[in-house]
Amino acid sequence: MQIREMKEKDNQRMERIIKRSLESFELNIPGTAYFDPQLSSLSHYYQQQQNAKYWVAVNAQDEVIGGVGIAPFGQKKEVCELQKLYISPEAQGKGLSKELMKVALDFAKEHYTCCYLETFKELQAANFLYVKFDFRQLEKPLDETEHNACDAWYIKDLS
Repeated sequence: MQIREMKEKDNQRMERIIKRSLESFELNIPGTAYFDPQLSSLSHYYQQQQNAKYWVAVNAQDEVIGGVGIAPFGQKKEVCELQKLYISPEAQGKGLSKELMKVALDFAKEHYTCCYLETFKELQAANFLYVKFDFRQLEKPLDETEHNACDAWYIKDLS
């Protein structure tokens, strides 16, 4: 397994992983990443933004098996957002989320003071991971959130 920056050739596979994951929890609803307009062109979306990157994990055949992104959050220059952390079903349970989180947070620390994320309470494994990485749960989303269907919000001090 290798983690690298996303390439254009990875867009379709990562979109499929994200959509299938959300469908498996019946979260393919408006207000989630499922309907993000940039979902089919993530590599281009992250390249266009300053201090933003998307990484993919690939297997020995260079097939994408998961990914994660960091991008600015709203108008707050000091706050980034951990975005679209998804792992394909066959790669889950092997510590891949932890490795992707480390890469993303190391990058975030170079550019931001806080990292925000939004998710769903029912995604228990994800919520457990965020707490393990010292994210603190918030009572409500930060202003400027784009995923208004989410019901769990976290922030991490990166300093």
